[in-house]
Amino acid sequence: MLRKMQNQKGFTLIEILVVVIIVAILAAFAVPRYLRYVEKSRSTEAQTAIRSLRTAYDVYVQTNGTSEGYTVDLAKKDARLGQSTIKNWNFEVVGNPPKKYIATSTAEFSSGEGKQVWYDVDESKFHGYGVDTWTNPDTQGIESD
Repeated sequence: MLRKMQNQKGFTLIEILVVVIIVAILAAFAVPRYLRYVEKSRSTEAQTAIRSLRTAYDVYVQTNGTSEGYTVDLAKKDARLGQSTIKNWNFEVVGNPPKKYIATSTAEFSSGEGKQVWYDVDESKFHGYGVDTWTNPDTQGIESD
């Protein structure tokens, strides 16, 4: 009877090892998924700002017939982008009429400088950081598909 009680007091090394291996396997799947979720959510700020800039450009082109002379700074003002968005992202518009809207992260952005999100007008689709490009944690910030 004494022997039976001793076995019930703790876990064996094998039981602990099995639990550690299971937790490690779960973490191996969960961590990359979580990192992609974070990148996707962080890129939504740029996507929302680009949508607002597109609307500002569309209104300007409908009113004036061209986007000639309409700068990104005027579009940011008309789109009423927030100060945190302006602090986190630099914007560029390519073409007349615009064919591509690009947001590039600044040093103030929590995930670092140089991340790009862009909208291709011909494809009607977003690309880049958090959309179809992910940071590879094994290569310390080098992006991969």
